[in-house]
Amino acid sequence: MKMTRLAPAKINLCLHVLGKRKDGYHELAMLMQRVSLFDNISVELTATPGVRVRCEAVVLATGEENIAGRAAAMMLEQSGGGGGVDLVIEKHIPVAAGLGGGSSDAAAVMLALNEMLGAGLSKNRLMELGVRLGADVPFFIFEETAWATGIGERLKKVTGLPRIWYVLVNPGFSVSTSLVYRKLELTSPGEVARLPRFPGTIKELVSQLHNDLERVTLAEFPVVAEAKELLVGLGAAGVLMSGSGPTVFGVFEKEAEARSAEAAMSRIPGWKAFAVQPV
Repeated sequence: MKMTRLAPAKINLCLHVLGKRKDGYHELAMLMQRVSLFDNISVELTATPGVRVRCEAVVLATGEENIAGRAAAMMLEQSGGGGGVDLVIEKHIPVAAGLGGGSSDAAAVMLALNEMLGAGLSKNRLMELGVRLGADVPFFIFEETAWATGIGERLKKVTGLPRIWYVLVNPGFSVSTSLVYRKLELTSPGEVARLPRFPGTIKELVSQLHNDLERVTLAEFPVVAEAKELLVGLGAAGVLMSGSGPTVFGVFEKEAEARSAEAAMSRIPGWKAFAVQPV
């Protein structure tokens, strides 16, 4: 039995770090949205026990060392069945780029195996399991634009955001999320834990773009600030780094403007650019 699922990237339209918890995680408040850049995940049940992960284009950990592999092992355990799982990951989302690619892959595997194994787990239960793998996994299982609190696992559906275009720009290197959080110096968060009004227009959306992690990543990697400046020069109504970076995104009202910016940024050696829409 075999199934293929698309695993979308995400962006953080705002990311507030409210404080550090006793368990070592950080308390967050984020507006998160999935976008139309996808990994392709092939999930196959096999008679051979164990989990195997293959990815031809990108060097990833194999088996249960990979987050998608751990997701598969977790679902096999939950179902109580025998056999194994073969995963083939076709990567398009840059790795360690602030776009949640690994977490999205894991969520896609969990959703696929919940159906294939007949586990019958509710989305809430899958989200409870998913947070054990990574803080962003519940968001991808939720499958909605969301206001996320806690470590990102408490999710509230958000509707009515404007239908716009984003241009994602990745400058061709990875950033360690744990390193960024370790270097973050926290200040008083004030009232940012409550988003008073979800944006309904492009102007309102741009006014709320915010990422507390930017000051760390931009200080370590000035090229990220350069990418933001170039997007503004190409007509972006607003720009922001996603997650811990280094990917940044620009907000565009029209597809033609986004495609033009995508083409211009793609010409920079070593950089990747993607014109995408919310999903």
